[in-house]
Amino acid sequence: MREALIRLLEPEVAAQGCELVELEYHAQRGGGLLRLYIDRPEATGPHGGVSVDDCETVSRRVSAALDLADPIRGEYTLEVSSPGFDRPLRTRAHYERYTGSRVRVESLSPRDGRRRWTGRLVAVADAGLRLEVDGQIVELGLNEIKTVRLAPDYGTRRE
Repeated sequence: MREALIRLLEPEVAAQGCELVELEYHAQRGGGLLRLYIDRPEATGPHGGVSVDDCETVSRRVSAALDLADPIRGEYTLEVSSPGFDRPLRTRAHYERYTGSRVRVESLSPRDGRRRWTGRLVAVADAGLRLEVDGQIVELGLNEIKTVRLAPDYGTRRE
């Protein structure tokens, strides 16, 4: 369902001059939750920027598309927001934009007893990502990855 929703809603978000960063759907008793993270990457450089007005405009457009296509059974709540400091990375373009940044990666299944890595995103290839974690290079195939998010470095002072 997630991929079908992305295919339906990505053009609607783009029509408002924004990018669909990520989409989450959580089915719940009494009504689900559909959450969209949007951004305007060009707004403030590489870290983007989206306003409350952008969220409202995208919400109205997406809501109309959802009403027309009716892909979700039952009631649900639609939320549209900015991706925040720990933004999810979903596409190759996202990975390339944030190469050199600190990221948190969670894999679908354990490798050497580990499912989570935090380190610098060194490279992106068709097959996967290369991370530098604790001075070691870790390569993860795209088919192994569950989630990738930016990992803000709160310990680094910026002058």
